[in-house]
Amino acid sequence: MEQLVAVLGRGVVAADTPLLIADDLGFTRGDGCFDAARLVVADGAKRVDHLERHLARFARSSALLELPAPDLDAWKALIDQAVAAWDVPGEAVLKLLRTRGPERSGAALTELLTITVAADATKARQGVRAITLNRGYASDAFTDAPWLLGGVKTLSYAVNVAAKREAARRGVDEVVFVSSDGFLLEGPTTGLLIAADDQLWTTPIEGTGVLPSVTIEAILDQAAEAGVGVQRALFRAEDLATCEGAWVVSAVRGVLPLLELDGVALPHDPAVTARLAAAAGF
Repeated sequence: MEQLVAVLGRGVVAADTPLLIADDLGFTRGDGCFDAARLVVADGAKRVDHLERHLARFARSSALLELPAPDLDAWKALIDQAVAAWDVPGEAVLKLLRTRGPERSGAALTELLTITVAADATKARQGVRAITLNRGYASDAFTDAPWLLGGVKTLSYAVNVAAKREAARRGVDEVVFVSSDGFLLEGPTTGLLIAADDQLWTTPIEGTGVLPSVTIEAILDQAAEAGVGVQRALFRAEDLATCEGAWVVSAVRGVLPLLELDGVALPHDPAVTARLAAAAGF
């Protein structure tokens, strides 16, 4: 089994079951949201990493899209059913999806989840090379513009996917978006974490439009509990050459050290990466 599909109110269905009609607004307009978490099956046990945090972000995205609040109890029951039915050892991606539903029929929202075998991230966890790409807006563009949907994990991912293709064309692994005024933001599917001045830093949420990273928040919480300073600030690419380390962080792929950014080698301590990965649950 490479994929499992489950529908809210129906349960697990055959993976090839048709579930969308042609005018579903998630399909035609990208009008909807999703969230994705890592599912691990190992040694006879199963776990979904940081599920409560992912559900909270899913609910936040729904609210900012002005969708009805998700029934989190129903979602948890569906997740439990789906995870119980998934028996593939190793890592998988649990993805929750909501769309505004069909445009003309007036039917209810489309709400479903998938579980899919995760791509092998072993090499990426050893380190990645990245480039910066201009995201096309200033670092404060979202301050008074809620219609820009800053911090919402929407289904509209065409720009993110295009950026990943550009990275492949340039022969690198990852992208870090920069604002039009030159500040590092986040990756197409990752958050940004920096170690500098014996503290951990990440991109501010307010004004930048950056998606709150579940995994980075988990790392920062553990760091703060251990007495490590945690901060939010805007950095430029040239700042990273003198930092203590930088990582792009994914809920599914983990804590990926940035070994190089725009051709400039960056500092990297594998022991620090291992501690951060452990804090994230990897």
